[in-house]
Amino acid sequence: MFQILVIDDDRAVQILLKRILEKQGYEVVAADNGEEGISQALIYCPALVICDWVMPGLNGLDVCRYIKKSPTLSTTFFILLTSLDSVADRVKGLDAGADDFITKPIEQNELQARVRAGLRLHQMSQALKAQKQLLEEELAEAAEYVCSLLPTPVSQPIDIDFRFLPSRQLGGDCLDYYWLDSDCLAIYLLDTAGHGLKATLPSISVLNLLRSRALKDLNYYQPSEVLYALNNTFQMNYRNDKYFTIWYGVYNRIKRQLTYSSAGHPPAILLSNHSESSDKKNFRNSVPDIKLLRTTGMPVGMFPEARYVDECSNIEKSSILYIFSDGAYEITDAQDSVWGLDSLIKMIAGSKHSKETKLDYIIDYLVKLNSQKNFEDDLSILQVCFD
Repeated sequence: MFQILVIDDDRAVQILLKRILEKQGYEVVAADNGEEGISQALIYCPALVICDWVMPGLNGLDVCRYIKKSPTLSTTFFILLTSLDSVADRVKGLDAGADDFITKPIEQNELQARVRAGLRLHQMSQALKAQKQLLEEELAEAAEYVCSLLPTPVSQPIDIDFRFLPSRQLGGDCLDYYWLDSDCLAIYLLDTAGHGLKATLPSISVLNLLRSRALKDLNYYQPSEVLYALNNTFQMNYRNDKYFTIWYGVYNRIKRQLTYSSAGHPPAILLSNHSESSDKKNFRNSVPDIKLLRTTGMPVGMFPEARYVDECSNIEKSSILYIFSDGAYEITDAQDSVWGLDSLIKMIAGSKHSKETKLDYIIDYLVKLNSQKNFEDDLSILQVCFD
């Protein structure tokens, strides 16, 4: 049985509405004013509210705004009962969140028809809300699954840590690092276009392929060849029109050389420690040199014959490498401005925190910067501290 709340300071109107609606099989609750109406709405969570526009104290518009802002009452269908029938008045009502209007004097057949229509829309809204909640639960489970696949932080022989903050919709970020042999470390971070499971599944596929080295006859020590092989394997025409960006590098700890290649991905940031004091290992007392590591190359999956190139960088002692997705800098702040890559680089390079606390500082900074409750895109940052 649907429950309907009638809010009107005129008892005669209350009685009339209650009789008509109860004959139709609805359960009716009545309130004499706006304050009481809101209290009753919060208690009973009615499917539909019929509220008089002009009342002492809180009027119908005030009640409507309150109910429409309440998470528990968001699907409640709201009908304003009014003798005001100008276009300007109806615009005010719609702006306040009203779903429909009934004009006084009340015509019984019209009332019944509008209530039936409102309840149908309420049922549809309830169904959509349930589906949305189910989808969010499934995405949360998928995010937990992705997190379970990611590597664990390590401290020896190289200190590697990361942070992965999935968006509410779950994006396509994924990262990994592992030793190809006792001297060479593979590191990569990728970001599939779009959101949801359609973006996540290709990322997981790449992780499984690279981690198991399932691409035969591939030189995993040569980043450009890895990207070329991935591009041939994940052409968007065959993969639900999904492409991804990726930064892939191989570090030789004996030669202290990092070979890398990227495919449409943001540059990695390499901070090399040149101290102004005698302490050359402490970033707190140093002014780091900043080097952006990026090569030319289209995102993987866009074009069948895309080519990729390698670059090399010598790694000085106590250097720190940051690899990240665009979710780390495409953030809307409180001024409704989009933070950019340059701002992220300056923030990372300007931080005087030690390597043990710097990654947490970066994440805390970005969380506070974000004007929304959740990030619009996955946020991933990988920190590699070289000895």
